[in-house]
Amino acid sequence: MGIPTEWYVPVAQASEKAGFGHLALSDHVFYPQELNTKYPYTEDGKPQYDPRWDFPDPFVTMASIAAVTEHIKMHTAVFILPLRNPVLLAKQLGTLARLSEDRVRIGIGVGWMREEFDVIGEAFNTRGRRMDEMIEVMRTLWQGGFVEHHGDFFDVPLCDMRPAPLRSVPVWVGGHSEVALRRAARNDGWVGAQYRIAEIEQHCQTLRGYREELGVADQPYDIVVSALALPTPDNLERLEAHGVTALTTSAWIAQGVMTPDSLEHALDLVGSYGEQWITPARP
Repeated sequence: MGIPTEWYVPVAQASEKAGFGHLALSDHVFYPQELNTKYPYTEDGKPQYDPRWDFPDPFVTMASIAAVTEHIKMHTAVFILPLRNPVLLAKQLGTLARLSEDRVRIGIGVGWMREEFDVIGEAFNTRGRRMDEMIEVMRTLWQGGFVEHHGDFFDVPLCDMRPAPLRSVPVWVGGHSEVALRRAARNDGWVGAQYRIAEIEQHCQTLRGYREELGVADQPYDIVVSALALPTPDNLERLEAHGVTALTTSAWIAQGVMTPDSLEHALDLVGSYGEQWITPARP
C-alpha cells in the first residue's frame, strides 16, 4: 500500500527477484468523504492508512502480476468478503487460481466500515454469519462438477462452475477477536497485521487451542503475519516456534521510508531489503 497503482507490477517483479515468497494486497472499494464509523484497531478510531492511497482491485492486480512472474504467491490482507457475491467471487478466484498455477490465497475479514456496506447494498449487522456461509458456497463451487447450496443467505441451484481450481483456494481469516480466531481455526490459516511478537505468540497459542478443540491441530495450517519487529534470526526463530509460516513486511517502511519518492526508489528499497534480510535467512 501507499504506492501508485502503476507501480504494483514492477514492484512485484522486483520482489520476486529479491526473494520474497508472498505479496499481500489490501482491499477497500472506496473511502467516503465523511466517515462516521470508527476504525476498531486504533485508540482514536482513525485508520492507520492515508485515505488518499490507491486501493486497486486486488484480483485484477493479481492477474496482472501473475502474468509477469513465475513463483511468487499472492494473497489479500484482507479482502472484505461480505461486500461481495460468493458465486461471482468463486468464479473469479477459480479462474485466477488456474491462470496463476495455484499461487493465489484469499485472506478475508468481515470489514469495519459501515459506509461501504450501505453503498454496496449489503447488510452490515449480518456480515459475520454471511461470511461463514459465503466460504461454504465458494468451497462447494470449487469442487467442480454439478453441486448445489441451500442456506440462510444464499441459494444456489444444481450447477457446474468451470474452470474449477485444481484444489480449493486456501482461505485465511484475519482479525484477533475470539470470533475471528475461532473462524480462522475452522479454515486454512490466519492472517494478522501489525502485532508485537509477544502478541503474535499469544494469538498463535489461542489458535492452537481452538484447532485442538476441532481435532485438526496436526493438519497443515498457514499463519501469515506482519510483526512490529525486524526479521532477525532470533525473531524468526520465535515466530517459527509458534507456527508462523510467513512474515509480511513493507520493504520501505522497514528501512525508515514511509513512501518511496519514485518507482526507482521503491525498486531499490525492495532490492536492498532482500540483500539485508532475505538472502542471509535462506538455508
